[in-house]
Amino acid sequence: MLLVARCAPVDMLNATISTDGLTVLHDLPYGPLPRQAMDVYRPAANTGPLPVVVFFYGGAWQRGARGDYRFVAAELARQGIVVAVPDYRLAPQAPYPDFLKDAARAVAMVRADAAGWGGDSRRIVLAGHSAGAHIAAMLALDPVWLRAAGMSRSDLAGWVGISGPYDFLPIVEDDIKAVFAPADGHLATTQPITYADADAPPTLLLQGEADTTVLPRNTAALAARLKAAGAQVRVRYYPGAGHVGAVLGFAPLFRDRSPVLSDVAGFVRGIAESGKMLHSASRP
Repeated sequence: MLLVARCAPVDMLNATISTDGLTVLHDLPYGPLPRQAMDVYRPAANTGPLPVVVFFYGGAWQRGARGDYRFVAAELARQGIVVAVPDYRLAPQAPYPDFLKDAARAVAMVRADAAGWGGDSRRIVLAGHSAGAHIAAMLALDPVWLRAAGMSRSDLAGWVGISGPYDFLPIVEDDIKAVFAPADGHLATTQPITYADADAPPTLLLQGEADTTVLPRNTAALAARLKAAGAQVRVRYYPGAGHVGAVLGFAPLFRDRSPVLSDVAGFVRGIAESGKMLHSASRP
């Protein structure tokens, strides 16, 4: 669950990402606290309504900043998608479930304001990498978080998890134990796999086969549970890709690491156009 910035010079990477043809709205607050803000990227020439992706970044629930993920947001926006990247409060100052409360609040704001950005509030897809995939999964699968923000899982068109920890008990790392300490005795409630059911929004799970940070078994287990429940789920594994390589594929310089951009954009466009997925889970 390493932050991309720890594994690549993210400022240099983002310097290669143009925002020409895009409108970028910075520092939009969704709450009163300093980290309760987001950036929004949209195609400047397209008035919409366009599908919307809310992207949650990783960083072991302890690190990260929305500005580091221009290489994700700008490249998705070029695909005809409105993209919101929220910050959220971080552990240890804000352990579980504070970051989930922030994430749900951010999604509620996106739904309320999407039309003003050229987005379609009926076509919102949550997405995330690593710890951000855990956040997206919890909002998509456990009804309590969106309900507390005045929404429902049925308000989502789908969700995408990239290299996510969905079934990671027992927790062995001390810093991760501290993140989830408030759930002591109820750790199963912190696991997305606990909530996999037939009512899950359409799901796309992407995973690097060479990932040694968040093991591929997390993706395999969640996909199997969702499929057994009768949910719509598609899975793709990236041969040779590690934990960071799976998400770096959004950037043109690293497209050889993974086809994550085309996979996510294709999924978003597909469910936006048809209202359902056309393919079941498969492993190439």
